[in-house]
Amino acid sequence: MAANGFFNRRAFLGFVGCGAAGWALLGAAGRASWGATTGKEKRRNIVFLLSDDHRYDFMSFMKGSPAFLETPNMDRMAREGAHLANAFVSTSLCSPSRASVLTGQYMHNHQVVDNQRPVPAGTVFFPQYLQGAGYETAFVGKWHMGHDDDAPRPGFDHWISFKGQGVYSDPTLNINNEHREFSGYTTDILTDQALEWLKDGRDAVKPFFLYLSFKAVHYPFEPAERHRGRYAKAEVKRPETMANTEQNYQTQPGWVRERRYSIHGVDHMETGQYDNDPVPSFDDLYRRYCETVHGLDENLGRLLDYLDETGLNKSTLVMYMGDNGFALGEHGFYDKRDAFEESIRVPMLAYAPGLIRPGTRVTQIVQNIDIAATLLDAAGVKPAKEAKMDGLSFLPLLRGESIGWRDHILYEYYWEWNFPATPTVFAIRSERYKYIFYHGLWDYDGFYDLQTDPHERHNLIDVPAYGEQIGAMQKQLFEELEAGGGPAIPVRRPIGERLDQRKNKR
Repeated sequence: MAANGFFNRRAFLGFVGCGAAGWALLGAAGRASWGATTGKEKRRNIVFLLSDDHRYDFMSFMKGSPAFLETPNMDRMAREGAHLANAFVSTSLCSPSRASVLTGQYMHNHQVVDNQRPVPAGTVFFPQYLQGAGYETAFVGKWHMGHDDDAPRPGFDHWISFKGQGVYSDPTLNINNEHREFSGYTTDILTDQALEWLKDGRDAVKPFFLYLSFKAVHYPFEPAERHRGRYAKAEVKRPETMANTEQNYQTQPGWVRERRYSIHGVDHMETGQYDNDPVPSFDDLYRRYCETVHGLDENLGRLLDYLDETGLNKSTLVMYMGDNGFALGEHGFYDKRDAFEESIRVPMLAYAPGLIRPGTRVTQIVQNIDIAATLLDAAGVKPAKEAKMDGLSFLPLLRGESIGWRDHILYEYYWEWNFPATPTVFAIRSERYKYIFYHGLWDYDGFYDLQTDPHERHNLIDVPAYGEQIGAMQKQLFEELEAGGGPAIPVRRPIGERLDQRKNKR
């Protein structure tokens, strides 16, 4: 373990594994005491912006971004604020990742393991601590924990949401338990609603927390009409691991190649013309994804412009991130769930004039489980002692301070009955190496050297020279998971549609 890791492994194990029981101890009656200000930080306003399925490298300032993609407002956040260059999720799936953001916990602790089921009773979200400390709070957008339930959730004074995944155009929104129909592009409408609350809907005396959660850029990627066809003639460069060649698959686990033919594989997509599959061609899918990202960026700019024009930027921390990554051809995939880099890495940006020095680049490994602790820290609010979080505050890193920090992350994903092509996955990723354990398969595990093989084409799991390193990472992975109850995998009753139409190999 490096000296700048989790201080030491014993200290790390001490704060892992709080479980839902710790949260349940708080109860509704104790809300007034949930948040206590530290006195060390100003009561800074907070705007948290969350997108869906936005991969880490699709921002135009990034070296690996498509040359034609335009994200001037994300570029501006990185230029005038901070880019957290090594941001990850603990589970690459919408509802579990969102629950980790809101609780500061791994999936095995908050127990939101798929997109169908609601949050367990007694779960406490970090905005409830902000409420208890005198913040006015608002949620606008995609919730998606409880699937078709759009009712207001604890922690928010103002509530605007929609059922399930929602739609890209003409949405019906639940506004504080009253449903209203809107005409137009959903990304624009959600931003309209957020701006309306900032301008006229809140108590101007209180500090505020706004959580704006976009549907974009979730599949099916649908850009606004004004952007449709913007990149129609752009050249699409396919990733080198997309080809169905022996070189790409000779060392990979068998399930990786098999997923090419599943609902989330490119071979499933490319045969759509023969069997009425609704999935578009890969190039069209790629271009539409980029057009949808551009529209998302445009709306980020509207929020930033309002804060700057009103002077609120001087007292507000703006955080942007994606809820998980998304493969666009890598390993023959289009989706997430697995532990490859395109799936687990996310964009993360922070903007706060006077707090964050322009051009700050944070290279330490951070995760979605750190968001709750970081935003509470920025507000000067401490959660109750009983409510242990798995995450840590990276606010000192944003301020340019040198602190001890983790040198690895954990990842988990539980097999879904609805999308059976991806197995249960446990992984540990350090700054250089990644070990992946696949549960329930007679197959190879994964081990990759990210320094020499950043595209994870060569699985080194059977290379004797790495045997000691692999054994140590496997041991560390399970010791840390076991400390928090991670291997106790819940088996859920099947619910929802099963998308298992695996295509025959051509």
